[in-house]
Amino acid sequence: MKKKRVLILGGAGFIGLGIAKYLGENKNYNITIADIFSPGQKDADFDQVVSDHSIKVIKGDFTDPEMFEKLDNNYDYVYMLASVVGVNRCIEEPHEVIRINTALIQNSLEWITDNNIGKVLFSSSSECYAATTDTFNYPVPTPEKVPLSISEIGHPRFTYAVTKMLGESAFLSYGKEYRFPVTIVRYQNIFGPRMGFKHAIPHLVQRFYEGQNPFKIYGADQTRAFCYITDASEGTVLALENDNSDQEIYHMGSPVEITIEELTKAVGDMMNYTGEYVSAPTYPGSVSRRCPDISKSKKHLGYSPKVSWKEGLKETVLWYTNFYRSGKQIYSGGFKAPEELSYQG
Repeated sequence: MKKKRVLILGGAGFIGLGIAKYLGENKNYNITIADIFSPGQKDADFDQVVSDHSIKVIKGDFTDPEMFEKLDNNYDYVYMLASVVGVNRCIEEPHEVIRINTALIQNSLEWITDNNIGKVLFSSSSECYAATTDTFNYPVPTPEKVPLSISEIGHPRFTYAVTKMLGESAFLSYGKEYRFPVTIVRYQNIFGPRMGFKHAIPHLVQRFYEGQNPFKIYGADQTRAFCYITDASEGTVLALENDNSDQEIYHMGSPVEITIEELTKAVGDMMNYTGEYVSAPTYPGSVSRRCPDISKSKKHLGYSPKVSWKEGLKETVLWYTNFYRSGKQIYSGGFKAPEELSYQG
């Protein structure tokens, strides 16, 4: 039987490589990764996955439409994951977030419509619900059918969410017009080893490792539902390969809601912290609660997260602790605390 051909745009990133690894271990596919390779992405973990599964790698800046000429003209499955992420980047360079993410969306769609592409998946985010629960009091856990909304159009924090809303609309519209199947997944606080350094959990590990005491808990009473990378990767593949997922939107996440204080103290316990904790204000625009309703994903896809947040956290803390102990340089500038950012709202 002829092997199916898979393209992962943004495949060197955290979730992209997770999907590549899952496919390599569970499917007999020809896999191609295309990425600009941000600092630190071509690491030992990436090289191992590529080597283990004979993955083809194409490097380039895909905000340039000519870079798409390096790709083949036929794939059975395309995962569109390429984008700029991170609260810090949005606040410090909102114009770049908009420029890069918008260009990637437009260029990808033009290339898809001009070539022989099977099914397409666009990755979105729970950031699209930035004002849905706090401002309009929609339920938590939140289902896919609620309106997408942000609280302040001029706030740089929401530039990422706006580009994801644009991407959802564009991919669904192009899919209808040009008759190619499109599936949307909205990721909900995906975490794990190699998730980068501009996220909360790596920053917690770094601050505990550096011996901060008293230890600040930013937004202690806020809640999130953290989903481990292996569960998110499997769920994403289930979504794209489902026979009835065209024009559908699915949550990829965990239904287990915990407070930021609970998360912080769990990391502290794993790192043998015995000092004092103090509460501190979090980022402007940060929602009070975030937890997905995953009943649609369970019913339609058979999606069911297997790794508990504490099990996943142990693996993540160990990976980052080993990284910091190794003396390696933190790439992409690392994470900044709320008081370190120039925009305070």
